[in-house]
Amino acid sequence: MNRIYFVRHAKPDFSVHDDLTRPLTKEGVISSKKICEFLEGKNINRIYSSPYKRAIDTIKELSQTLNMEIEIINDFRERKISNVWIEDFNSFSKNQWDNFEYKLNGGESLKEVQDRNIKALYKILNENSNKNIVIGTHGTALSTIINYYDDNFDYLSFTKIKDIMPFVVCMEFDGNKVLNIKYILDSNESELSNN
Repeated sequence: MNRIYFVRHAKPDFSVHDDLTRPLTKEGVISSKKICEFLEGKNINRIYSSPYKRAIDTIKELSQTLNMEIEIINDFRERKISNVWIEDFNSFSKNQWDNFEYKLNGGESLKEVQDRNIKALYKILNENSNKNIVIGTHGTALSTIINYYDDNFDYLSFTKIKDIMPFVVCMEFDGNKVLNIKYILDSNESELSNN
């Protein structure tokens, strides 16, 4: 059995519009320390991440504490919305959840994001056996992974977590089959739980 802790990044600085280099806020840096404290006792064997700075920085302290390299997986990157910044993210997001093929010019559909994230996840599952793994990821990318295994996870579910940063989901797998999904942080909590 593999246990994977998906870590949605801590709070980023949205004044930086470049998706790849957007850093964490000071609050986000503090939250990333809580992530480290929560995960350091979980017998982590491997750490992977999206190439985006905010995802890497959220798990960097864990990597340093465990003296373990973060392996960058490009396919775990966040969804590309478009070549331009959009102001009305909520309407755009609802359109995407209503139609997984919907995308803007130069952007990706949720189906495309889901396909590349699941492909990368399968590769990790196939290359590892009985490991505890951390994957630094993003809200939409993670949501498409959850939706792949639980089609009840929809737009309403996404809206409940979209502002929770960081957010941790633990999935246990037998091969490529998910055995259970546990939300470590929910919308009513401000601290990570060690349960």
